[in-house]
Amino acid sequence: MSAPRHTPTAQDAGLVGCTVCAKVWPRGTEFCGRCGEPLRSRDTRSLSRVWAYWIAGWFCYVPANLYPMLRTQMLQSDQASTIVGGALDLYAHGAAGVALIVLVASVAIPIAKFVAIAYLAISVRRGWQTSGHRRMQLYEFVEFIGRWSMIDVFVVAILSALVQLSVVASIHPGPAALTFALSVVLTMMSARSFDSRMIWDSLEQDSVPEEVSPADAPIPEGPSA
Repeated sequence: MSAPRHTPTAQDAGLVGCTVCAKVWPRGTEFCGRCGEPLRSRDTRSLSRVWAYWIAGWFCYVPANLYPMLRTQMLQSDQASTIVGGALDLYAHGAAGVALIVLVASVAIPIAKFVAIAYLAISVRRGWQTSGHRRMQLYEFVEFIGRWSMIDVFVVAILSALVQLSVVASIHPGPAALTFALSVVLTMMSARSFDSRMIWDSLEQDSVPEEVSPADAPIPEGPSA
């Protein structure tokens, strides 16, 4: 059975690509001539930054779901709502569609991002032989969907600015608004720190056949006497 073929890469050809604008330059070029970003063939400390931002984002996401996201003050009442509690209130008042959007954007997407980033980092670290194209698609999806996790913070900001009726009613952001925004930013930085080129490196390293050392090579048998 023939060994898997090695796919030529830009690194093999003596080239380095810019991770910002995708322009390719000769190896040894320090800065991209198009966007000015520093050029590195591989970011050797990428996974360390990924896990640092990932852990910090997780520590911010937990209190974001435990503390109130929104505080509503009326004449004789003061109500505080968490993310899930606010979605349940919307559902109880007949706004099932809005409640679903809040749950998906503020709960499902952030958790999916945490799982996806951890999966990508672990798969590269351990050299899993899963499809490189699938992992690249997952990485691009995480980068694209990350910005939509801020929808809950935008709703709180808009309501806080619009609903200020003096002593009658007022809406203020709760402590979870800050931690949730920090969690979204940190997970976006975690995904941004991931060097996707390492996905292909992990596949190529396992596909190259091991060389047999001279000491381990079989000794041919001589002609029998």
